[in-house]
Amino acid sequence: MTYLVFICGHAGTGKTTLARRLIAPLMTAAGSAFCLLDKDTLYGGYSAAAMGLLTNDPNDRDSPLFLQHLRDPEYRGLIDTARDNLALGIGALVVAPLSREVRERKLFDRAWLGVGDDVEIRVVWVSTLEETARQRILERGDPNDAYKLAHWDEYRQRRFVPSAESSVGLLKFDNTAPDTQDYDALLARIVGA
Repeated sequence: MTYLVFICGHAGTGKTTLARRLIAPLMTAAGSAFCLLDKDTLYGGYSAAAMGLLTNDPNDRDSPLFLQHLRDPEYRGLIDTARDNLALGIGALVVAPLSREVRERKLFDRAWLGVGDDVEIRVVWVSTLEETARQRILERGDPNDAYKLAHWDEYRQRRFVPSAESSVGLLKFDNTAPDTQDYDALLARIVGA
C-alpha cells in the first residue's frame, strides 16, 4: 500500500516541523519508504528568482501577482512530483498550505491528483490559534513572510477554518502544544492503525 499524505494549513501552524517529526515513524508504521516534499524547499529558489524579476521583491509569496500567476503551477508541480514517487512505490508526505484545495476538496479527488485506487490518501489539516501563528511567523524571521505581516488584515481574511462540508475526511491536528500522545494518535489515524 502506498500513501499520499498531505500536511496542510496556514503559515505559522508548524506544518514542516510536524512533517519532519512524523516521517521516520510514518515509514516504520507503513513499512515503506516516503519522500518529504515541502513546497518551500522545492520551489522557494525558483519563486524567489521569478518574483525578483517580476516585482524586484524575491521574497513576495502573498501578493496578488504571485497568487494569480505562480501559486497554482507550484502546487501542480508539487502534486506531479508526488505522483511520480508514488508510481515508483514511494509514499509521499506533501507539505504546503493547500487551503484552497482543501476547501474545494481537490485533495480527495483521485482524478485531479492523478492517482489510482491503490494509493491511500490522507489529508491532515494543521491548525493553531491565529495569534500563535502570527507570533511564530514573527519569530522565524523568514523574509517570505514580510508581505503577510505587512498586510496581516488582508492575509487573515484568507485564513479559514474548514467547514463541516470541507472537513469530511480531514485529519485535524491542533499544533498549538501537542504532546507525544497527540503525535502517536495522528500517526495511527494516518496509517489506519
